[in-house]
Amino acid sequence: MNTRKKWFTASFLALIMTAFMISCVDENVEQIGICPEIVSTDPENLENSVNLDQMITITFNGPMDPATISEDAFTLESGSNINGRVIGNVEVFGTTSYNEENYTMSFTPDNSLLAETNYTATVGTTVKDKVGNALPINYVWQFNTGKTPVVIATNPVDQATNVPLNQVITVKFNQEMDAATITASSFIVSDGTESISGQVAYSDSTASFTPDAELTANLLYTATITTTAGNTDAISLVGNYSWEFTAGTKPEVIETNPLNEATNVAINAVITADFSQNMNPLTINASSFTISDGTDLISGQIDYSGVTASFIPENDLVAGATYMATITNEASSADGVSLESNYTWEFTTEDAGLSIVETNPIDQSTDVPLEEEITAEFSEEIDPLTITSSSFTVSDGTNLVSGLIEYTGAIASFIPDNNLMSGTTYTVTITTDVVSNTGLSLENNFEWTFSTVAPAGPSGVDLQSIATYGIFAGVGISNNSGFSEIRNMNVGITPGVRSSITGFPPAIVVNGAIHASDDTEPAGIAATLQQAKDDLVEVYLFVEGATSPAPATVAGDLGGTTLAPGIYKSTSTLLIQSGDLTLDAQGDVNAVWIFQVASDFTTVGGAGGNVILSGGAQSKNVYWQTGSSATIGDGTTFKGNILALTSITMNSGAVAEGRMLARNGSVVMTDTNIIEKP
Repeated sequence: MNTRKKWFTASFLALIMTAFMISCVDENVEQIGICPEIVSTDPENLENSVNLDQMITITFNGPMDPATISEDAFTLESGSNINGRVIGNVEVFGTTSYNEENYTMSFTPDNSLLAETNYTATVGTTVKDKVGNALPINYVWQFNTGKTPVVIATNPVDQATNVPLNQVITVKFNQEMDAATITASSFIVSDGTESISGQVAYSDSTASFTPDAELTANLLYTATITTTAGNTDAISLVGNYSWEFTAGTKPEVIETNPLNEATNVAINAVITADFSQNMNPLTINASSFTISDGTDLISGQIDYSGVTASFIPENDLVAGATYMATITNEASSADGVSLESNYTWEFTTEDAGLSIVETNPIDQSTDVPLEEEITAEFSEEIDPLTITSSSFTVSDGTNLVSGLIEYTGAIASFIPDNNLMSGTTYTVTITTDVVSNTGLSLENNFEWTFSTVAPAGPSGVDLQSIATYGIFAGVGISNNSGFSEIRNMNVGITPGVRSSITGFPPAIVVNGAIHASDDTEPAGIAATLQQAKDDLVEVYLFVEGATSPAPATVAGDLGGTTLAPGIYKSTSTLLIQSGDLTLDAQGDVNAVWIFQVASDFTTVGGAGGNVILSGGAQSKNVYWQTGSSATIGDGTTFKGNILALTSITMNSGAVAEGRMLARNGSVVMTDTNIIEKP
């Protein structure tokens, strides 16, 4: 009875175990807790950016039979994943192992995985648990390795030249790198002989190498990122990356003014230094640019522009003294590179000699009054006998100005005999003939210039070629009686002919000639007369239309009045009858008057009716534009140039300092008239 029960129990257990074993290999049956299962993998299925040195692990749900964990039980293949299909699989070889404590199977590839590659891992059904249950089906999953890091930019760029000596060398990658791999062994800078020391840092995809010392000028350097550098997925560069650059130069002082060892330097000199390259203006200051007299620093203003530093002493340097200028190595280039060392030079100022310390007017002055007294103050008292009209001159550019020279103390004065001319630039010269009481002289002639105020009244009138004529008419010129004279000017007529000129003699032309449109001599005289006529018309229209300054309206009789320079306009006739008309230049010899008369212009002459000039006025600067005809009365003393549209008549005994210019009609001299060149 007992034997039968034991046989039944053993048979039942065997039957149950056989059923379980048959169920583990049935693909359609899952026995939880009985069949071996894979509960996790590393990498996980479809994981990306897997490290290239990744060890693949598979963890089961229970203890496995180590004997079944063999190289045949696991395969790893590489290939390309195209639209979900793995193309071109290549088996990866490696070593398989099993850890019984954590039920984990491991596969260690013989070589690093390939970057940017799809891998397929498979655990076969040959693996079994401790009781012989096999994995129901092959377990398959995929993963992708990470992207290869590459260098995408460097500073300096490859083959760069003139690289600053304090350059920080940087390299930028296409992705984040493992900072632990960016070291002195993976980032190397060499001078061609040996690696240079420096500090390596990494941040935000960029590695930097800061040399411990400045680069050597003009030397070729090679920078290298080795394959030791890797990304955060432990993927290294495919190969070493190298580039070259050449260091530039330190800034240098290439020129100074004054030069080193210069002598006779002006005591008011500005000291300058030119650099070989652009400098940082903030480093050009009172600390880096100094001037010393050997004992003390002198004060001054420091400027920097372009490549030039300037030191402007606050006061004149001491005559006959030696100074030392220094540019220290605190001065640095725009790139922050300092001079190799301090740069110094010396110069000596001119001996204490005679100089001019002040002038009046000052050099380049404008709007100087016409009555100005010209003075020069010397650095010490002068021997009065050396201040003469040859050692102290004033010129208008063409002619010397006459004047009186005086000297008191250390000041020489030039007092012009007449007012200066308006609108004129003058040059004053004091020569080296001037000697001080101690025997010192100027090193060179001393010159300065100034310009006087603009002329009073309107601007001057250019008569052009008509200026050579004292009489010019359109149809006739006559001297009715007496011995009239036209002095230092010509007489001309066009289109009138020679026969239209009468009374010559007894009238004469002194230092001039008579020309008519039908003359054959001199050659081309007809054309010359026509040009003069054209110029007369142009001048007439210019004077008639002058508007600056604004014309003052006049009417009737101007006799007994005094007029300042300007433009005076009459809308009808104009007389000078009840007394003389005085034109006062107020000291301006270039002052201009323009009279615009719409109709006839008449002077009565005799005891009244004359034109009187005062205050430096000149008849050449007075213009009478007459819209009809002009009559100069008996015995009139007249000043100015008459520009008449029709005719001009000079009555008996009338004299003029000016010109009688009739556009269309005649010029008539009644009896013994004089026309003098203005």
